[in-house]
Amino acid sequence: MQDSPQSGGTQLKDLGQVVLTRNEVPENLQKPSVRAPARLPAEDGGQVAGGGKAVPPPRVGYVLTNTEKIVSSLIAGSIAGGLAKTVIAPLDRSKIFFQTNEVRNYRFRYALRWLRHGYRTEGLLSLWRGNSATMARIIPYAAIQFMSHEQYKVLFKVDQPDTPKYMRFLAGSAAGVTGQLATYPLDKVRAVMAVTNRKGEYRSILSVFMKIRGEEGVLALYRGLTPSMLGVMLYAGTSFFTYETLKAAAIQREGGGDWSPNPLQRMLSGAVAGLLGQTTSYPLDIVRRRMQTGVSLGKGSKYRTVSGTFLHVLRCEGVRRGLYKGLSMNFVKGPIAAGITFSTFDIVVHCLRSLVTYVRSPPPLYVEGTISTYTGPVVQ
Repeated sequence: MQDSPQSGGTQLKDLGQVVLTRNEVPENLQKPSVRAPARLPAEDGGQVAGGGKAVPPPRVGYVLTNTEKIVSSLIAGSIAGGLAKTVIAPLDRSKIFFQTNEVRNYRFRYALRWLRHGYRTEGLLSLWRGNSATMARIIPYAAIQFMSHEQYKVLFKVDQPDTPKYMRFLAGSAAGVTGQLATYPLDKVRAVMAVTNRKGEYRSILSVFMKIRGEEGVLALYRGLTPSMLGVMLYAGTSFFTYETLKAAAIQREGGGDWSPNPLQRMLSGAVAGLLGQTTSYPLDIVRRRMQTGVSLGKGSKYRTVSGTFLHVLRCEGVRRGLYKGLSMNFVKGPIAAGITFSTFDIVVHCLRSLVTYVRSPPPLYVEGTISTYTGPVVQ
């Protein structure tokens, strides 16, 4: 090897290639600058020019900012929530109808019969009535819930080995409460639209808001908030705890490292999480629906308080046919919705963050006939 006085660089005559030095790299690509060892042909034993064994050049990994993590979580959460709720919207509407009906006993076949009757009399799209209100609520709710969950995980140091496992439950509960507080009025509107069978009574989400405000007052939009908070603490806490625990167990079983569960494994873990979460919080879901729709169904005087509603349902309808009415439908729709939500979020947020990392990490500088000494940040 010899120095080239013209370029100020170092030439490898045996290879016919020039290794650019730092002062030859364009200024906008000089951070960080790493000298890459030139590998000789295989017949030379894979030695680095000048002697020694060839080693891969140091690579610098791009670290996402907290803002980029928040934005990617919001986008992924909204996509996951919207997709899951759209898939199960007809089953959800059927469940709400039976939850709010005191007289009709629930059977899964009755729910399917009710859906078939709606399809025959009002058309296929009637099965998605109220889904616009669901989307208006679930998209911001899921976005806020998943985003805040990741922030609470950092705050509570959930991923650190010495952190107690119950912190996963607390992080999930806090995320659920955050999302519910931000979007509760839309949940009320969605429930009212779902139990309305008279075609054209509510033309839009805005018309429901205006009617509730005019007939019941602004505070009526928050009727049922207390059981909702209690219920979402149980549901979100249980579901996030279960999902994160199952996912961590799968990674540990496979030896850790860079291994991650495949989409099917994520969906199954989410299904189990959703099933457990909804089963634990279901009685409070019944109380919430009765309080939300009581006035719209002409039964508002019965459902004014959490304790009063709970005792009324328990006394008049019992445990199985009252507080757990419609639970069998949740055994179908709950795992489907949770499985889709959790797996979709994980996949979308990974794709978004990989894309951001790729865009913000310039590839190594290659010049024809040369090997650049610049190695830019790469995806970790």
